[in-house]
Amino acid sequence: MTTPTSIVRQIWGDADVILLVFAGSAAEFALNKAVDWLFFTGKLPADPIGRLFSTVQYAQQIVFADQTRASQAVTRMADIHAGVEAKRGYEIPAWAYRDVLYMLIDYSERAYELLHRPLTDAERGELFDTFQQVGAGMHVPDLPNTYADFKADRERHLAQDLERSAYTDKLFQRYREELGDWRFGLLLQAQSLLVPAPVRSLLKLPERPPLTYLMWLYPLFNTLRLRALVQRVLMPTTYLAKVQALDRR
Repeated sequence: MTTPTSIVRQIWGDADVILLVFAGSAAEFALNKAVDWLFFTGKLPADPIGRLFSTVQYAQQIVFADQTRASQAVTRMADIHAGVEAKRGYEIPAWAYRDVLYMLIDYSERAYELLHRPLTDAERGELFDTFQQVGAGMHVPDLPNTYADFKADRERHLAQDLERSAYTDKLFQRYREELGDWRFGLLLQAQSLLVPAPVRSLLKLPERPPLTYLMWLYPLFNTLRLRALVQRVLMPTTYLAKVQALDRR
């Protein structure tokens, strides 16, 4: 689905960027009006970090596989969701599927820019095209046809589909329990740097957390080859090997 030099492979082959993508997505989807679907299966509230890694595995299968295997991975994802819908007795709203796709596109761009550089217009188009194909493969209706259309629809979804609920607070409590207090505090700061203003406002995240003033250190850590050490400090030991396995750079 992507070429070896694709910007999408650069994004989804970088463990640090991937973690930020899911930090932002975890914040936003906790506010999504369809978040009750996560609690129907119970898998994400029971093991939020473990679910992150299983989701990344599917995403990397799609991004790094050839067209045939990528299509098979998309079909498996569609089948899994169809099974959940059958058990609950009704379908996940189409707008909720679009919300997830939009988050993956938007946070991929935001995370890569935060750690590396802004994407070019061509790279934004390529990123959009990749996930638009994923949505089409899952038969999600009313997908935008261009990056510009996506940006406009993304703003509409942010205005319509978010609210703070008891589910929001339950998920964030689970994040705290899994990460511990100081790592949870760091997660909130990272989310504050990443999320759009409506998400930041609903979660009452600060506009300029202390982490803002430390981001200049990231390229230095890369240059000095200290990424592994930083990951060892920031991630719970249980998940360290899984984080390092995300790197395909």
